[in-house]
Amino acid sequence: MFRRHALKTITGTALTLPALTQSFAETMTTSTADAAAPALKGNINHSVCRWCYSKIPLEDLCKAAKDIGIKSIELTGPSEWPVLKKYGLTSALPQGAGLGIERGFNDPKLHDELVASYEAVFPKLKEAGLNTIICFSGNRRGMSDEEGAKNCATGLKRLMPSAEKYGITIIMELLNSKVDHKDYMCDHTAWGVDMCKQVGSPNIKLLYDIYHMQIMEGDIIRTIRQHKDYIGHYHTGGNPGRNEIDNTQEIYYPAVMKAIVETGFKGYVAQEFIPKRDPLTSLKEAVLLCDV
Repeated sequence: MFRRHALKTITGTALTLPALTQSFAETMTTSTADAAAPALKGNINHSVCRWCYSKIPLEDLCKAAKDIGIKSIELTGPSEWPVLKKYGLTSALPQGAGLGIERGFNDPKLHDELVASYEAVFPKLKEAGLNTIICFSGNRRGMSDEEGAKNCATGLKRLMPSAEKYGITIIMELLNSKVDHKDYMCDHTAWGVDMCKQVGSPNIKLLYDIYHMQIMEGDIIRTIRQHKDYIGHYHTGGNPGRNEIDNTQEIYYPAVMKAIVETGFKGYVAQEFIPKRDPLTSLKEAVLLCDV
């Protein structure tokens, strides 16, 4: 809900998702079963963001994910986790706590509510066998970057004892403030790394969204090599427009994925782009492109 509510600037794009005029059973047949997916190499743990495929019933998406070789459907909440488990899938980056993208840990007035929200979901994550959850800095609203980092660290430090107790890593997303999320504070890798250092716990990491950081700072491969110890998760997306990660856009994903593997990263890389064709065909091709 948070993600779909917040991506206001791409709502028009999202509406261009191809109408699924066939039954979902037929869609599954034409997009994933006509040709068996080649065996994946195993160097990348593949995930997919639920909101990009929201028109497909979750059980059908689970079946397709299994066929493709995807291990996780993420940005899912507690009510969806049992369905994933039924199909042998995980949620590599769940949601279910917080106040959305714009209202985050940089506002001390929200700390009590945020802390309570996250502490309430930690036991549910543990019970479901999950060990991460997403969080956000919030918008600047005139606040300096220095003050915002300090405020985020202060609020997140309050969560570290519980996070460590339940084995949960809280992952703050890096988003662009130029196109999609105007005024969002955690919009540069260096800011996020500084914030993590101030928290001073291995249970706080960054979600390095390749699409967002290409917009804000570029230099993707050098950045992920330099800050690998602070990155706990990756998202894809074609730039410009969060389009499919093919040869119509400016990021060459095989090279980026190779660099991620070379850092020793053992977490998940999630596809988070807006499909322009049959969604499951697009998803399968993106996974194969990233499977270096």
